[in-house]
Amino acid sequence: MARRPSGHSSTLEFRLAQEAINLRTQAKEMPLRVRRNELLRKARQIDVAGEVNKWLTSPGLQAPS
Repeated sequence: MARRPSGHSSTLEFRLAQEAINLRTQAKEMPLRVRRNELLRKARQIDVAGEVNKWLTSPGLQAPS
């Protein structure tokens, strides 16, 4: 798998959202229930990763003391 150059044109948050949409689209087309559920689970994990990233990069985040 080839890697992109480090100068990404889109944010991590955007790429995660796009991948989640892509996985959900694939899941709708899946006839096998197990594979469809696996794709939906991955999409939910990506959604959570996006939320964690948003939290970690928020300006109000304080380091534990």
